[in-house]
This record gives sequence, C-alpha cells and structure tokens, in this order.
Amino acid sequence: MDKDTGVKPVSRRKFFGYAGAAAGLSVFAAACSKNDDEDNGVNLGSGDVGILNYAYALEQLEAAFYIQAVLTPYDNITADEKLFLTDIRDHEIAHREFFKNALAGNAIPALEVNFSSINFKNRDSVLGTAKAFEDLGVSAYDGAGYLIKDATYLLLAGKIVSVEARHAALIRELIGLNSFLGDSVDANSVNVSRTPAEVLAIAGAYIKTKINASNLPTG
Repeated sequence: MDKDTGVKPVSRRKFFGYAGAAAGLSVFAAACSKNDDEDNGVNLGSGDVGILNYAYALEQLEAAFYIQAVLTPYDNITADEKLFLTDIRDHEIAHREFFKNALAGNAIPALEVNFSSINFKNRDSVLGTAKAFEDLGVSAYDGAGYLIKDATYLLLAGKIVSVEARHAALIRELIGLNSFLGDSVDANSVNVSRTPAEVLAIAGAYIKTKINASNLPTG
C-alpha cells in the first residue's frame, strides 16, 4: 500500500521494472556527491546526478499534486475523469520512486510543496494546473536531455518524457476536445523546451523547499 495515498499505486510488475532499472544506475550515482547548504537550499548536485535530481524534484511535485487531486476530487468529477487522474497519479509515483532508487544516497530529500493557489474542488483549477505541470515537465525533459552524458540515463529520460507527453495530451482533451496539441509545440512542430533555470522559476511557485541548481551542467 502506498504510504501517500493508502492505495496501491502501481502493479508490482510495473514498480519492480522501474526499481530494477534504478538498481543498475545507482552504482554510478553512488560515485557522485552533493552538498546541502541551509542558506543556499537543497543542492541538486552536478553532472548526470544533478540532472536526475532535477527530474526527481519535478516528479515529486507532480506526484504530490495528483495524489491530492485524487484524494479530494473536484466537484462533479466523472468516473472516467477520476480514473484518468488516478492512472496519471500512479505513473507519477512510479517516476518519483524510480529516480529515488536510481539516485540512492545522492537523492535530494522529500520536498515540501505549496498548493495554496489551487482549488482542488474546482475542475478548472485542477485541470488547468495539471496542464501547466504536464507541459512544464515535457519542456523540462526536452530542455535537459542534451545535458545528460550517460546514454542509459538519456534513454530512460526519453521513455519517461514520452509518458509525460501522453499525460499532457490527455489533460488537454479533458479541458477541450481536439486540443491535445495546443501551444505545446513551436512553429517547427517541435516540443517547446525550457532550461532548468526557467523550469525551476515556474515550479518554485509550488515548492516551499529552496532548491539550489547552481551546480547543474549548462552545456
């Protein structure tokens, strides 16, 4: 049973598939180090470990959001909508746990979130926030992919971002039919991408914990 929700978030087969991959990556992660400074915030670290912690921070945020959205469903939610949000919640929990296991002792701590601006009883507020989070997540992975040096990490990040893009399309369809693409791509039909600094500036409105991304690679 998941300690966050009291329900089983993913099947054992799915979870151990993620956990097995994480075990193979944690050897590399264990060789890297990060230092936390109370004044500067939680340090994501450097190199590939820093990028993984960056992704882990975003997955923590998304998982926390969907956990709350399912625990306190908005008024007049349909059975299908609750099922969709529950499925996305399960995916985000699996992503969160994957990064936590991959990073092992180098994982940043659990982040404290701030959802005070979200009305979880209002459909527009929940789905609007879900859209913003999913689009932000896709742009984050696309913007950080070229910074990853290890091919195994890059492959796994590519697999995760494809799931996040499916989430984004589904949420857009719940908001309005035939809007699955919207403004998530540029004039060349390529996904919009953002740098870690741009992403964290946006995500920071929902994260109480101070994050120090100063050691992340930039090129």
